[in-house]
Amino acid sequence: MTGLCLGVCVPAGVCAEHSRGLMGRVPPLQGALVQVQAAEAVPARKEHLPTREQQLVALQCRGEFDVLVIGGGATGCGCALDAATRGLKTALLERDDFSSGTSSRSTKLIHGGVRYLQKAIMKLDFEQYRMVKEALEERAHLLQSAPHLSGALPIMLPIYKWWQLPYYWIGIKLYDLVAGSQCLKSSYVLTKSRALELFPMLRRDKLVGAIVYYDGQHNDARMNLAIALTAARYGAATANYTEVQHLLKNSDTGRVCGVRCRDVLTGKEFDVRAKCVINATGPFTDSVRKMDDQEVPNICQPSAGVHIVMPGYYSPDNMGLLDPDTSDGRVIFFLPWEKMTIAGTTDKVRNYLGPDVEVRRGDVLAAWSGIRPLVTNPDSKDTQSLSRNHVVTVSDSGLITIAGGKWTTYRAMARDTIDAAVTMGLQLEGAEDWSPTLYIRLVQDYGLESEVAQHLASTYGDKAFEVAKIAQVTGKRWPIVGKRLVSEFPYIEAEVVYGVKEYARTAVDIISRRTRLAFLNVQAADEALPRIVDIMAKELNWSEQKKKEELETAKTFLYYEMGYKVKTDQLTDSSEISLVPADIERYKKRFRMFDKDKKGFITILDVQRVLQSISVQMDENTLHEILNEVDLNKNGQVELNEFLQLMSAIQKGRVSGSRLAVLMKSAEENLRRQCIPVDRSGGGL
Repeated sequence: MTGLCLGVCVPAGVCAEHSRGLMGRVPPLQGALVQVQAAEAVPARKEHLPTREQQLVALQCRGEFDVLVIGGGATGCGCALDAATRGLKTALLERDDFSSGTSSRSTKLIHGGVRYLQKAIMKLDFEQYRMVKEALEERAHLLQSAPHLSGALPIMLPIYKWWQLPYYWIGIKLYDLVAGSQCLKSSYVLTKSRALELFPMLRRDKLVGAIVYYDGQHNDARMNLAIALTAARYGAATANYTEVQHLLKNSDTGRVCGVRCRDVLTGKEFDVRAKCVINATGPFTDSVRKMDDQEVPNICQPSAGVHIVMPGYYSPDNMGLLDPDTSDGRVIFFLPWEKMTIAGTTDKVRNYLGPDVEVRRGDVLAAWSGIRPLVTNPDSKDTQSLSRNHVVTVSDSGLITIAGGKWTTYRAMARDTIDAAVTMGLQLEGAEDWSPTLYIRLVQDYGLESEVAQHLASTYGDKAFEVAKIAQVTGKRWPIVGKRLVSEFPYIEAEVVYGVKEYARTAVDIISRRTRLAFLNVQAADEALPRIVDIMAKELNWSEQKKKEELETAKTFLYYEMGYKVKTDQLTDSSEISLVPADIERYKKRFRMFDKDKKGFITILDVQRVLQSISVQMDENTLHEILNEVDLNKNGQVELNEFLQLMSAIQKGRVSGSRLAVLMKSAEENLRRQCIPVDRSGGGL
């Protein structure tokens, strides 16, 4: 087969909704089209990843590109990868970081859409059925192309009415049937007792049984980044933090022929010329379309979805829970992810857990809202009835827009946009030499902790060895290398250095997308920030002023976008102290054990003195972090009133996991044991 006619070979004004290979079926029109020829074979993959600086030079010096993609989310990066692997001269621009928007804020599921299949059957909607069928095919591809970043997840549907058992069983079996040979595992029915055994925190009353089916799960931001990096290795000139200022148009024909863009980090502006410009900007689709034509009507209707992260004990390690049939039409879910639990929607979480499981506000470790770019249906009154079918449109001036769709079908969307499938079987960054036992080699060859090694293998795949090679020596007997950023999570300092090689340019890039710390625990992310900024400053030659700006920007991100504001508001200067007198006296007594000088406050020195008396060692940085959690006025000391506010908030369930409270209680118990007379303690026998 010779070269294929690309997506730009489309008459102006054509709109294709969810149509495979639409543009290749359109007959050529004299004088109305611009044609691009694809190569016959997939180009060679680069061994070394180009730096961001090299990519910017390529954008300015490689002349006219065949394809220019605007948007670095899953769809945009998928378009760039599809085009690059066809030998097309490809460019991709993202005004923020790759996956900084919707693509990093999903439920982390790779799914066909159980609810969409239900709608397809109930409404005899073939379009919905076809979307589910394609999504299930793409689910299989995504799991195969990046096995280190994804895997199968069993999901339980709790049944609370007898008639629902056969109804859901038939529906889930049809889901398996539609998947065909690509069904991950066969679904099955559970008795009430077995369901409670597997999900013991589930509400028991009226529970009839449960059905378990299988879908996929992935690390969405890392998956998006893997697609972008793979595109770069196949020759695409990809650049994050490069904002499109406006579209360029041919003065004679009026067709879009490139963009004027600006390097956000340096402020430098330059033009990028291309035969074909693709708008893949998700929720911002209409803003780019209006750069082309101010009068064009909107085609995207965004829908917000709120997710919260809770401790891992709210769900089993290897099973999720989902209820698609709620009174208001919103899905309830508890999904294990990165040893934590993603839950939603937030206002109904309590209703699905047993009365013996107390859901506390303090258990919310992080929270975020993702904007889903759904395609507007003029007949729809709300976003609940909108399908995630994608739409490909071509404007009169030749701007191609891909809108709608969902994470699972990113590759199909790219294929429809670029107009041919050549990425089947292509493995993404890190997948080529990955195996489930790769982490063992990391432990044996480099002396990494097993938990850290497993994390590196599941995050970077075969590139984990490159991270291990630059890991710092710990100075301990074990582990030999791999200094953690925070003690509770397996992220190590070497990942920050490697993240810069993966085009990370801000501290937010590291805490939210190169690692997922901000999505797992905002407090831990906040504690890791100073060290992250120090490492990035060394790699990127930041000034002291730049370091301060990065630290402040990252803290603002955590505070307003990741739920840290809600978490810190649980304990403020105006927090009410609602303790009974006996509790107040008990906590005052505990406080005075540390405040020996009766100053009315405690400092790091006070805590260190008590810890030394019970032979407990803790470094000063950790102690500073612990006190900083409670130090409301940030004066380097914890006052008695602040301590009482903390204990009151803990009793109310607004705060959980306070390290200072645990530390002081443990120290008090140790000091009491030391004071027990020998005769009362049994003489040590």
